[in-house]
Amino acid sequence: MLYREAGDFKTSYQEDSQTFPIAFDRYRYWAVLAFAFLVVPFVINDYWANAILVPFLIYAIAAIGLNILTGYCGQVSLGTGGFMAVGAYACYKLMTSFPDVSIVIHIILSGGITAAVGAAFGLPSLRIKGFYLAVATLAAQFFLVWLFNKVSWFYNYSASGQINAPERTVFGVPVTGPNTEAWAQYLICLVFVTVCAIIARNLTRGSLGRTWMSIRDMDIAAEIIGVNPLKAKLTAFAVSSFFIGIAGALFFAVYLGAVEVGEAFGIQKSFLVLFMIIIGGLGSIFGSFAGAAFLVVLPVVLKLIGVDLLGWPTDLVAHFQLVIVGALIMFFLIKEPHGLAQLWRLAKEKLRLWPFPY
Repeated sequence: MLYREAGDFKTSYQEDSQTFPIAFDRYRYWAVLAFAFLVVPFVINDYWANAILVPFLIYAIAAIGLNILTGYCGQVSLGTGGFMAVGAYACYKLMTSFPDVSIVIHIILSGGITAAVGAAFGLPSLRIKGFYLAVATLAAQFFLVWLFNKVSWFYNYSASGQINAPERTVFGVPVTGPNTEAWAQYLICLVFVTVCAIIARNLTRGSLGRTWMSIRDMDIAAEIIGVNPLKAKLTAFAVSSFFIGIAGALFFAVYLGAVEVGEAFGIQKSFLVLFMIIIGGLGSIFGSFAGAAFLVVLPVVLKLIGVDLLGWPTDLVAHFQLVIVGALIMFFLIKEPHGLAQLWRLAKEKLRLWPFPY
């Protein structure tokens, strides 16, 4: 078997504590990145981009953000859709107010604006937790959707109440607007998800990540040993909202191009991202990718099998999808709270010990 550690020696603490200490994992990581950057852009088409790859990358960023808050810091949030709306509307206002600035800068600034809003709505976490915090973030979700619906300044006084992304380019290639190519949409989302995943991985492995996890495991004990709960919780809300804001900006500007806040960023969006981290695995960057991939690919697979192959009605397939997602959520919450990421870790452990798996 290839998955072995024999002969894979470490000569420094830095080598032993790196993200992928096993050489095979590092080679696989670089191979996946090389395939994603150097092969997929040349073979991608509109269907693969719009149905699977682009939404998967955007939802992965949002899932990473929510996982930082809920999985690593233990703060339950049901306001993901509202914070994605903040990122989308911030990006729209920046694009229309500063047309000469790069869209990449606009997306990053949208994440920063969302971080400030998320930190403000995270203030109740200093006094409440659990179910009450979930209700508070749910209130934030409804308030933000209401705000973007009622205050016409956010959508530049458009009669339809809809925001439309103007065409913007990166290195002369359109990445927003009607003339965008599938490979360009895919590449800009891939760059953002790669950078966000690296940043999130390093944050969660560092002192800030250990602070978040101490608050998650037992906040009273963490405060006794010197952890500042105010700083820990607000930084978790801010960093989480930063990633979610970037996802919202990409979802609006690159993927959809035109959105109406109630339809694109309603409560169902918050639950969808929450289901991704539950199925993928709480407290795991890989779990964010796994959950996003699963819930993006599942409707496509069910449509191919149920509608195209078996001839079932579309509404029946849609209801069957809800049944599958609900059953999986109950299964993972009861049997495997760490989701698909834990199943992947167990499979790797068995491969490392083969032919004597425990």
